[in-house]
Amino acid sequence: MGASQLVRLATAGSVDDGKSTLIGRLLFDSKTVFTDQLEAIERTSRDRGEAYPNLALLTDGLRAEREQGITIDVAHRYFATPRRKFIIADTPGHVQYTRNMVTGASTADLALILIDARKGVLEQSRRHAFLASLLGIPHLVLCVNKMDLVGWSQERFEEIREDFRRFAMKLQVHDLTFIPMSALHGDNVVHRGADMPWYEGTSLLHHLEQVHVASDRNLIDARFPVQYVIREHSRDFRGYAGTVAGGVFKPGDEVTVLPSGFTTTVRAIWGPGGTTITEAFASQAVTIELADELDLGRGDLICRPGNRPHTSGDVDAMVCWFAEQDSLKPGANYLVRHTTREIKAEIRDLDYRLDVTTLHRDETAKSLSLNEIGRIRLRARQPLLFDPYRRNRSTGGFLLVDEHSGATVAAGMITGPSVTASNVVWHTAAVTRTERPTRGLTVWLTGLSASGKSSVAVELERRLVASGRPAYLLDGDNLRHGLNGNLGFSPVDRAENVRRVAEVAKLFADAGVVSVVSLISPYQADRELARAAHEAAGLPFLEVFV
Repeated sequence: MGASQLVRLATAGSVDDGKSTLIGRLLFDSKTVFTDQLEAIERTSRDRGEAYPNLALLTDGLRAEREQGITIDVAHRYFATPRRKFIIADTPGHVQYTRNMVTGASTADLALILIDARKGVLEQSRRHAFLASLLGIPHLVLCVNKMDLVGWSQERFEEIREDFRRFAMKLQVHDLTFIPMSALHGDNVVHRGADMPWYEGTSLLHHLEQVHVASDRNLIDARFPVQYVIREHSRDFRGYAGTVAGGVFKPGDEVTVLPSGFTTTVRAIWGPGGTTITEAFASQAVTIELADELDLGRGDLICRPGNRPHTSGDVDAMVCWFAEQDSLKPGANYLVRHTTREIKAEIRDLDYRLDVTTLHRDETAKSLSLNEIGRIRLRARQPLLFDPYRRNRSTGGFLLVDEHSGATVAAGMITGPSVTASNVVWHTAAVTRTERPTRGLTVWLTGLSASGKSSVAVELERRLVASGRPAYLLDGDNLRHGLNGNLGFSPVDRAENVRRVAEVAKLFADAGVVSVVSLISPYQADRELARAAHEAAGLPFLEVFV
């Protein structure tokens, strides 16, 4: 994967934490700044009376940004090392530009959140950490910047690390790294700094070159939204162009076309330049030729017969509102741009507005205004073909578009289908969680076979019960003797195995019991769904890798 692997980064943080300076330092120290760019930066810095070349100017491209010394728009920069290629999105730190961050970070593999060592973890730091979690960014690096201004203090760094870690425990953050640095002087950015001998970790660039991002891709759920139909009558060719949104496709694969439901096989896959390729992965733009002539068009989706996306016109979703002059209200109609389709839809309900700094849910909210985030229920005129956003960003994300102006008014992330059938009713229990003597949660132990999960789980259950805390062990092997006895070990069956265990664990947690789950659950996407099921029910979920 080495030299050809592309990693997408997003930076965020509070005002003046040094995001643009950090990116400038990465570009400068990795020798990817052109001579004329450097001369322009030096000239501007001299005109301002600054003692050093202001590397932040390498990314602050808008005139308004240069004049105010802040980042407003999302600036993208590219650089490469012998190991990897990087695209960095420098996103705004100001709260009024939250929508810019959402769009700039939506495709990121890793987020860099900067914190001023003097100020510590601020409201905007928490906001951006939550947004990174909401957007499903799998890797998070907390860059404690301006360490030179606190005397390179180890105590201050550890104080900030612990403060942020406590907040991150409430989020869906699975890979969290802390690096102390000084972007101005370059310490721990590209090279290790001599002023912090107590820090035993790597520099930021070394971490970016080493972090494992290949496993973050969903290689299980094969999804191919058709973007364009290519016909060549001269050689009787009919192909379907688009970008693979998930999984892997190979010639000879049996596939199903949705929404029609017809099944056929892949005859050939064509890459750039009209060359045939043996397989196509997520994010590759290809043309797929099918063995049978089927009536396909833009917006149809090719998948595997035994692994189909959800099909529903009613979905629950988290949305970030972009529009300045209007607000989101139940009953309003919009166009939904989802994969390669555009469908009319109605906002059925606003479940709550979320305070992203306290994570408080305001269930009395009647609308969402600019930069506000909330959960909605959406009803589309036609069924959507989707996966939950945490399982697949491409098939789980969408945009809301104003029907009249054509302006994009919101970005949305589907959490799952809404239960709307009149004969399927959730019966509220007579006993509430607050009336129960204990609060439940799920501790999900995962790891390779023979890693010791069962031993840890057994001892944890024993100690919890001995301390008077109700607990129950859900062992993966035991469950395959009953509840999951009809499942095999294919990726599809493993996913269903995890789903069933998650639902059982959720019921225990709802009853005030600590569910201790010991399960080989190798796919992050499946574990994300287990977490999402708990969070949708307002129940704590703790994932532990053994």
